[in-house]
Amino acid sequence: MTPDASRDTGATARGALLQVRGLRVELAGRSLLDGVDLEIGRGERLALVGASGSGKTLTALAILGLLSGARCSGSVRFEGRELLDLPQRALRALRGRDVAMVFQEPMSALNPLHTIGAQIAEALLLHQPLTRRQARTRTVELLARMGVDDAPRRAAAYPHQLSGGQRQRAMIAMALACGPRLLLADEPTTAVDAGVRGQILGLLDELQREQGLAVLLISHDLHLVRGFAQRVAVMQQGRVVEHGAIEAVLRRPAHAATRALLDSMPRRAGLAPVADGAEVLLRVRGLEVAHADGGWWRRRARPVLQQVSLQLRAGETLGLVGASGSGKTTLAMTVLGLQRARSGAIRLHGSGVLDALDARGWRAARQRMQVVFQDPFGSLSPRRSVEQIVGEGLDIHEPALSPAQRRQRVIEALAECGIEPDALARYPHAFSGGQRQRIALARALIVRPQLLVLDEPTSALDVFAQQQILQLLRRLQRERGLSYLFISHDMAVVAAMAHRIAVLQGGRLVACGDAEAMLRAPPAGEVGALLAGGRAALD
Repeated sequence: MTPDASRDTGATARGALLQVRGLRVELAGRSLLDGVDLEIGRGERLALVGASGSGKTLTALAILGLLSGARCSGSVRFEGRELLDLPQRALRALRGRDVAMVFQEPMSALNPLHTIGAQIAEALLLHQPLTRRQARTRTVELLARMGVDDAPRRAAAYPHQLSGGQRQRAMIAMALACGPRLLLADEPTTAVDAGVRGQILGLLDELQREQGLAVLLISHDLHLVRGFAQRVAVMQQGRVVEHGAIEAVLRRPAHAATRALLDSMPRRAGLAPVADGAEVLLRVRGLEVAHADGGWWRRRARPVLQQVSLQLRAGETLGLVGASGSGKTTLAMTVLGLQRARSGAIRLHGSGVLDALDARGWRAARQRMQVVFQDPFGSLSPRRSVEQIVGEGLDIHEPALSPAQRRQRVIEALAECGIEPDALARYPHAFSGGQRQRIALARALIVRPQLLVLDEPTSALDVFAQQQILQLLRRLQRERGLSYLFISHDMAVVAAMAHRIAVLQGGRLVACGDAEAMLRAPPAGEVGALLAGGRAALD
């Protein structure tokens, strides 16, 4: 269950575990943090919120001494020990053992060349007197405690073989492996469903009571913050502009930055209805997908999707939800032809895709179906300019265009997504997360598709950028009649966007219906618990 954030543990009264005073960070003569003050008591839960670029993650990295090349000043004391003056060897000993951090994007933070189990065991062997056998046993126990199903098999898997939620749980297991006293959690539940989010928060609450674990939670999810933290600090432009008890700040915000955060929560208002008699654009029938499992000497097919059938009309958004590992992304990739199906049929506006189209037909189908991925930075090539990235689809699908025509189409696609023409020669690293997602959207739209597959398109964004992207998607749907297959763990976002909701559970479609009806009167059991988080977006 979600811990009761209103409970006062009296942690601060027992003495501060971490004290940050006047923390300043400068890089290349530019001030990034300007006098940050924070204090976390033993066993206390403090949330740090704010827009992208306000300095939240930068503060956590500065605390751990992970800002290479930056000049840090002020004071950061952990149990009275000044961290800013510690040599790197002493800081390395502190990290993981006494202070641990969970990073926002697990696929970037995990080593793709080592199994999940090996990476968790490495942290244990580095800081605890364990044998390799003991470390392996402890690794499986940690994964199981984090709610990872079939923990021994997952421990032997590589990061790319796990779902986003499973990778996030593995990251948290690694951070908690050595029993730290302070956990810096940067968006720790971004990629997990509501059920797993509750498990993670419940585990952190349990560790707080058992071990006195203190947590600095960095998040843009104000519903999560309200349900977990005891105090909250709001950042804007490198400063803490408001702080206090969680209910006092969120119910009676004193600063404009806090009010803006609250006003940016997802709302269903502005969703255009689907036209009467709208044609069925996508039809999926009896889809079955299996993944090869085990080593080459004992390879077997493991079912991932079983007899999945659904349809999507022109101008409609179908929200696809379910627990991590339920098959959502596998279904999306199969629809796009990027994953092979064992059986079933996928038809796009009457054309057989799986069973009839040849290579030329696949190319035409892919022009009509485009995808926007969860991580805009990971999905954009860092070696290519914005013009090259956005125009790539034209090189494939409309090669007869002249260079001038191609550039004009790129400019138009970017303008439609709110990106100015002066961005053409720049590279992805020069943009914020929200701007990168707009560029990814422009890349998908430039070939004029009918269907967009949106795989967690707002999960890596703060509430302001999220609101902007949702408004942009609604406008594009109204103007172009686009259909969206919208995958998300955030039920508030699904409630704000979806006309209908489909629920996957263990690779099977267990519920599908009108979004508003399902959210206002959710069914009993796991499906109802999953949908509960979207009710607030209706009000």
